Amino acid sequence: MSNTILAGPDCMTMAEVRAGVDQVDRDLIALLARRFAYMAAAARIKPTRDKVRDEARKALVIANARAEAARLALPEAAIAALWDDLVEASIAYELDLFDKR
Repeated sequence: MSNTILAGPDCMTMAEVRAGVDQVDRDLIALLARRFAYMAAAARIKPTRDKVRDEARKALVIANARAEAARLALPEAAIAALWDDLVEASIAYELDLFDKR
């Protein structure tokens, strides 16, 4: 068996599908680490705790994710829900870091 990760449409077995999914999950975690590093920077930069939550920015981030999902023919509502959870987790992380400084 090869260690090559195939594109989804090229997979012929569930082992190939699972290998691809596992690789994408590792890639997503790496991207989330990058995203959360920005949250750490925000916690360091923002002058007061009440500046951590920004509902207008949250709405924009989710709208952008929804639009990108639509562009890629992905389920918009599911992506918006994932992004809502992601933004809330990011806010919680940022608040925790703000409180520790």
